[in-house]
Amino acid sequence: MHIVHIITRMIVGGAQENTLLSCEGQHDRGHRVTLVTGPALGPEGSLLQRATWYGYEVCVLDAMRRSILPIEDLNTYEWIQKKLKALRPDIVHTHSSKAGIIGRWAARSAGVRAIVHTIHGLAFTASTSRLVNQVYRLAEARTAPISTRIVCVADSMRDQSLAANVGRSGQYVTVYSGMKTAPFVASAVSRIEVRRRWGFDESHIVLGTIARLFDLKGHDDLIDIAPRLCAAHPNARFFWIGDGSLRAAFERRIAEIGLADRFVLTGLVPPDCIPELVGAMDILVHPSRREGLARALPQGALAGKPTITYDIDGAREAVLDGKTGVVLKPFDKLALLAAIMRLADDKTSRDAMGRAGQAFAMGRFDDQVMIEGLERVYVDAIRAAGHRAVDRHRDPARVGSGTAQRTDGHTRRFPKSAP
Repeated sequence: MHIVHIITRMIVGGAQENTLLSCEGQHDRGHRVTLVTGPALGPEGSLLQRATWYGYEVCVLDAMRRSILPIEDLNTYEWIQKKLKALRPDIVHTHSSKAGIIGRWAARSAGVRAIVHTIHGLAFTASTSRLVNQVYRLAEARTAPISTRIVCVADSMRDQSLAANVGRSGQYVTVYSGMKTAPFVASAVSRIEVRRRWGFDESHIVLGTIARLFDLKGHDDLIDIAPRLCAAHPNARFFWIGDGSLRAAFERRIAEIGLADRFVLTGLVPPDCIPELVGAMDILVHPSRREGLARALPQGALAGKPTITYDIDGAREAVLDGKTGVVLKPFDKLALLAAIMRLADDKTSRDAMGRAGQAFAMGRFDDQVMIEGLERVYVDAIRAAGHRAVDRHRDPARVGSGTAQRTDGHTRRFPKSAP
């Protein structure tokens, strides 16, 4: 098959890592893959270099931005439409709300019959503005009917979408977001070495969080409970992995409560360093207030760590409450404090939950499980669209003699006004 993925930007983030692994896995299977994306702007870091190295075609369109910009959005729509008419792909697979809306309409206009969209998180619940959320809900509801299939990273995304009158039940299928599991199960760097590097010794209880330093990720809740937690557990240490626009504000708050020595903020780290950092933790704490299905939760489980999370969106599909971690009433900071203190005191429970979580996550979140699931979705979408994909595996001009070998990729950057 020829598969075109469209995503707004390739920053370091869950939706982007999901898309990157999808492109790599499909390329390895011999499919022709094209990735269309905007520039990777923001403090989160970029995955574009890895994408361009792998061997499939990558097109960077400068006009594609996260913000709503009518003129630029129209340029983006027109460029994608022309590109798809020239490529004539079997599948267009869009990701993220902005690229999902523009990309699906461009695909329909270009005559692409099998259009797949993945919901990584619900755009119409993301804003504190009811008006903004309503605009996104209406846009998603208007666009859903032209989607052949809608992939969700958790069943909860399907349920919330249907409750908001977005799409029909028959369109939805859940494919859990995959990741390379081996580096988490057996880190290349020892736990003791990583802890020493970041200033932790074996007496410390390291409470790890992997998230952008941004609104609604739960860092405020952890700062709020830190004085009581640290008073009861002088050996507790907070280990925050990630960077973002609120870092300076968080550091000021931490200094104001006199606990700067209890927090370690790594800043931006390469994605391939995440497994060793998770391996250095004792508990993964993810009190986010909005997620699709946070990748941090299976990452913690794969590394054998118990996880604590609020019961939002797809959390219960990544954490088995009482077995692999603790799922809390949303935004209950006292319950969050109690859960952390309970596990901090009970190494036996931590170890048991870690073992159970690792076995559970291996079967659900491995990247090859995701790739196989998407393959089935594509075949189903093509059948539902009423046509068969051309067998390109035997065409050496399309995929290098039908093998999964890597070839020299093509990276093209287009100006904002380019056709």
